[in-house]
Amino acid sequence: MSELVREISTPSDNDGYALLQCHFCGEYFKITPADYKDDSVLNIHCPSCGLSSENYTTEDVLELAKAMGRNMARDMVYNEMKKLGKQFSKGAISFKVGRKPMSESENPIMVGIDNLMITEFSCCKRTAKIEPILKISGCCCPFCGVKNFELE
Repeated sequence: MSELVREISTPSDNDGYALLQCHFCGEYFKITPADYKDDSVLNIHCPSCGLSSENYTTEDVLELAKAMGRNMARDMVYNEMKKLGKQFSKGAISFKVGRKPMSESENPIMVGIDNLMITEFSCCKRTAKIEPILKISGCCCPFCGVKNFELE
């Protein structure tokens, strides 16, 4: 049987920030992968709505994962049908397998969203990239959830 687990790596931008999306309000923001994996950060909060989520996966990552899953399933079914075809090639019952179905395209993940500004959060001494309007109107720190106004 073929491998059932495939890893999807999300690219970082030129500054080393990875794109995230809040599933509650749809806001995009970026943090560094090191901050995302840091055990001292208990939860990641959306800078816009302030809510914490288990997952900030963007839509393009989800679409890629779905396409990869469908391709893996299609390949597994085809390979099993080929085995059955060989098993039943001689005898009273014959079974012939046609051509392998075409794979769905697996579009690469784009870094996207270039209009985000690097913002320093003094409460946690960390940085994130957020929408410029959030910097003006106030936003929540992605690392502790504290509402910040007049950010540097």
